[in-house]
Amino acid sequence: MTRMHPLTLRFHDPETEQSFLRQLVPRLRLQGRAAIVVGVIVYFVYGALDHLFVPPDQLGVVWIIRLAALAVPLTVLVLTFTLWFEKANQWPLALVGLSASLGLIAMLWHLPVDSSTYYYPGLMLATFYTYNLVGARFIQALCINVFVLLLFNLLFGFVRAYPDPMLLSENFFMLSANLIGGAAGYLVEYQRRQLFLRELQLDRERRLHLQRSLHDRLTGLPNRDLLDDRLRQALALARRDAERHAGFFVDLDGFKSVNDQLGHETGDAVLREVARRLVAATRETDTISRLGGDEFFLLIHDIGSCDAAVHLAEKLIRIIEEPIANQPDMPPISASIGISLFPQMGLENTPEAIIRSADQAMYRAKEAGKRRFHLAQ
Repeated sequence: MTRMHPLTLRFHDPETEQSFLRQLVPRLRLQGRAAIVVGVIVYFVYGALDHLFVPPDQLGVVWIIRLAALAVPLTVLVLTFTLWFEKANQWPLALVGLSASLGLIAMLWHLPVDSSTYYYPGLMLATFYTYNLVGARFIQALCINVFVLLLFNLLFGFVRAYPDPMLLSENFFMLSANLIGGAAGYLVEYQRRQLFLRELQLDRERRLHLQRSLHDRLTGLPNRDLLDDRLRQALALARRDAERHAGFFVDLDGFKSVNDQLGHETGDAVLREVARRLVAATRETDTISRLGGDEFFLLIHDIGSCDAAVHLAEKLIRIIEEPIANQPDMPPISASIGISLFPQMGLENTPEAIIRSADQAMYRAKEAGKRRFHLAQ
């Protein structure tokens, strides 16, 4: 399980962290827009009672500050509709909360001490807003709210010198708001990240089960089900692009002697080695499948011509016959190969028909003396 930093909650694995942040973008777009709209409405409604607490000659200044503070959230709201938001979204959202707090502090700075009882509670709302609504990460909201707390004490504890009882009371409630809002924000992000890790684990397990269901357990090669799917795709591409593909049915000659003389464990090692050689001899776009026992099937894309298929068959027989390291007593093995080119006019072009045609060609190669190939007509 990927570990997280206990304070920042950041994943130690950078790739997991980036994946988590990318997964968050759609939710942050919606949450950020909703939070900004709600915050703007509350900020304006807050001003409806200004005439009760603000001296008439200060109303203009208060509204200038309020409108200036709204410039940041409105800018971020526009950015949520751009591609830029996908690259940078956490700090802009956090700055929305900062602008709300700084606007309230600026109002308090210009107003008499008596007005503090009206505007100070707004700092509590801004604290919870930054931690729990706007979409900022816990660590970013924490940094912003700690900065606001320090700035408030610097301006009103040392410069303006609010009365000590008032300053003490306001600090108590600001600290309490940070503890409660911060704890809630921390737990929400922690649980969200734990859920993301659990989803990653389940996704890996699903992919693993799918991999096992579509691949041969001994060699790791695609099995018959996956081969059929790849053949259907190749047929569709052939019809679209007028390309010619080839199916190679490979049956090992002399493999029974390996099992009889050296045991099935050695036989399994031989099959894994043959599978490795077949993969190494073909392209990444081709499909190498184990059908069962000592039978393999190769789907070769865009083979081009019969000559190319013949050249590849000769190469496959040659590499299969190469000695296997650390097996001095190994009986000689080779391969008989049947080749079916497709699509072919007048013939059934289905995965089953292609495999059957290559299989029949392989038996003709065996009847002709093994260690050779035969091209289906």
